[in-house]
Amino acid sequence: MRTELCERLGIDVAIFAFTHCRDVAAAVSNAGGLGVLGAVGFTADQLEVELAWLDDHVHGVYGVDLVIPSTYEGQALEGLTPQELETELATLVPQGHRDFAEKILADHGVPPLPADEHHHQLLGWTATTAAPQLEVILRHPKAKLVANALGTPPEDVIKQVQDSGRLIGALCGSVKHALNHQRAGLDFVVCQGTEGGGHCGEISSMVLWPQVIDAVGDLPVLAAGGIGNGAQIAAALAMGAAGAWTGSIWLTVEEANVPAAQRQTYIDASSHDTVRSRSWTGKPCRMLRNDWTDAWERAETPDPLPMPLQMMVALDGVKRGHRYPEAARDVNFNPVGQVVGMMTRVERTAEVMRRLIEDYLSACERLNKLNNA
Repeated sequence: MRTELCERLGIDVAIFAFTHCRDVAAAVSNAGGLGVLGAVGFTADQLEVELAWLDDHVHGVYGVDLVIPSTYEGQALEGLTPQELETELATLVPQGHRDFAEKILADHGVPPLPADEHHHQLLGWTATTAAPQLEVILRHPKAKLVANALGTPPEDVIKQVQDSGRLIGALCGSVKHALNHQRAGLDFVVCQGTEGGGHCGEISSMVLWPQVIDAVGDLPVLAAGGIGNGAQIAAALAMGAAGAWTGSIWLTVEEANVPAAQRQTYIDASSHDTVRSRSWTGKPCRMLRNDWTDAWERAETPDPLPMPLQMMVALDGVKRGHRYPEAARDVNFNPVGQVVGMMTRVERTAEVMRRLIEDYLSACERLNKLNNA
């Protein structure tokens, strides 16, 4: 399972694991893959703490995922600090949307946060907020890979990362997006089918992967969207992928920073229980359907705002759901892919890695037997 991209990164197996938890990222990297820490929920100072911890606990290298959308509300507001941008964008959020979000939480008995747990409204969903995060990343030599989750990164970001000797890539949900990444000179693309958790397009992985692989030629493609076992990784590599980009399956490992009640929600869910919704982030994002997602879909309720304004409305719900997972069970933010139906038990990260590799080898053995028959 050691592809050319593995050689360039110095890792043993082509398993890339996106996660918001540093413990999971470290465990994957130490098991021979590449843990990729999602940076969107951290301020620059918080990200510095996370990456310093990873430097101390990862034997080899790791990656970091940023979110710089190609298009977003407030994109023209250049020259502002992150704090100034947050203040400016807050004026664009209708009070009715805030009131509606608060009503959903109150109707379900989700308590407000304690007064001393203040949080920013604006996460790293813009070029302005991502710039300080990138500065932090470039100070950590073990952070060898940078991925952008929504669109082609800005030209200056690509240059900074590549000039530092790191690899930079981006996610895509269509051939068009992949070709845009290639023209921009990215080092790899992550091709995610609609089955995937989080932001995704409308085309299934089995259809999208070969189209993108054929379209971009020699540019390495990491297959994503619905991967939960090693046989799927074997299928992706058979199509020409350079590796597998996984995400949802790490939400139920022991090391994940997911409250027990929320973890159980994932374990109890089936693949039929997900929906693409704009109700949390403002862009189509796959998650578990619940009372929150249903509420924003009704004709008589407000329509979700564009990114990043909708998350400025919903972020308090995210924070309260994490603090009070039992109360928020029916209105929590549960981003996850259709592979949730395969996530039926809690395992250690190293055990999941071992199982993925063994499943991969078993799948290859089955094919070899057919070829040799």
